[in-house]
Amino acid sequence: MTQHSLDPEDWTGVRAQGHRMLDDMFDHLESLRRQPVWRAPPQTLRETFREALPQAPSDLADVHQVFRDTVLPYSSGNAHPGFMGWVQGGGTVVGMLAEMLAAGMNSNLGGRDHMALEVEQQVVGWAREMFGLPATASGLFLTGASQANFLAVLIARRRALGPAVRAKGLAGDGMRLIAYASAAVHGCLGRAMDMAGLGTGALRLVAFDEAQQIDLSTLRAAIAADRAAGFTPFLVVGSAGTVDVGAIDDLAGLADIAAAEDLHFHVDGALGGLGVLAPSIAPRLAGIERADSIALDWHKWGQAPYDAGFLLVRDAELHRATFAADASYLQRAERGLAAGDWWPCDYGPDLSRGFRALKTWFTLKTYGAAALGGVIERTCELARALAQRIEAEPDLQLVAPVALNVVCFRFRDAAELNPEIVMRLHEGGVVAPSLARVGGHAVIRAAIVNHRTEQRDIEALVEATLEIGRKCRHRPAA
Repeated sequence: MTQHSLDPEDWTGVRAQGHRMLDDMFDHLESLRRQPVWRAPPQTLRETFREALPQAPSDLADVHQVFRDTVLPYSSGNAHPGFMGWVQGGGTVVGMLAEMLAAGMNSNLGGRDHMALEVEQQVVGWAREMFGLPATASGLFLTGASQANFLAVLIARRRALGPAVRAKGLAGDGMRLIAYASAAVHGCLGRAMDMAGLGTGALRLVAFDEAQQIDLSTLRAAIAADRAAGFTPFLVVGSAGTVDVGAIDDLAGLADIAAAEDLHFHVDGALGGLGVLAPSIAPRLAGIERADSIALDWHKWGQAPYDAGFLLVRDAELHRATFAADASYLQRAERGLAAGDWWPCDYGPDLSRGFRALKTWFTLKTYGAAALGGVIERTCELARALAQRIEAEPDLQLVAPVALNVVCFRFRDAAELNPEIVMRLHEGGVVAPSLARVGGHAVIRAAIVNHRTEQRDIEALVEATLEIGRKCRHRPAA
């Protein structure tokens, strides 16, 4: 480093080290299948990360070696083809390289006039096209769908209570706002209601049917009962892929109810929203084009590296009115760097924002929407193949319909073994499903999201589950 700058004095040396670091990541991704999905970090290594704040510099090559030895081998595993634990994409080489470019630019996408904002705007335009929203709809990159769902609640709150809510808060109006979603909705919706000041008790969790879809007649009755009790219904949330089993609500039916009741219609598409790119799935998402807002994650089925959450909003003016602030440091100019007619800080809580859009833009430009749709189709095919394999095994039982790419099953007649089976699968390092609760019982859940997953990984999951389950079932009682 130079005396007064953090730039290197030896650009040639740092360039060579940078190439070594990049090659290491290429090697890592190329050899994923030969690595364990997950391995427990040894306590001795954990202790090395309790050191005091460094005061003196270290050589970049030495720091990189520490990363190679103590961090990279002990990742969460979601890039691995055997990872089926949670709904997490596998990332791509293209996305990794794009993230490197974004870091090199170090752009702040809060606002002002620079080309990175045009990249984000182009992805917004592509999202509008994908979901059938009008050209006037707005969009915004966020950390994930949890944050996108939270923003959607705030936008719906602003729609219901008007501009005064931003100054007076909920105390400025006597109305008690009520939202509705399936009892299978992701838990982040309850947190969103809490953070919005409305309370988790203001979210009505509506029963679902045998297909795990929200029951529309029960929803209508709940809305009518709340109106009769003096409450103010303001939001209905549809799930485009529920977190436990991947069920898709009747989005068209929900859109009809929202229109009839003058409710904000939001779709949580974190798990399955990008199914609009897959020809066999898109028809099942009919009605999503009528949503007032849609939350999704490019880092799941879109395979962009973490994090790349997204919110799409039909009414751009309402979106802006929910967040825009008048501050001296946000003043626009006619020309120069402070110009520009679209500043993302007007549409969300962040003034400091990274260039999340670039990895998504690279992904869509490099692979094309059809290839991503093909990956989505393939993960659902593998899920159906897994379900058929489970149904053919006397010791295994399918416990929920397979709607998309999520398969929930259990070791038959020994449900108490499922948590132990999952832990042993993780420790084995070949495949990594997760636990879920279906019908009040712990079950094994395989979420097939990674573009690298193949039929042999499905077979490995079934065979390892059977082997571990049979051993556990016959072990002597303690």
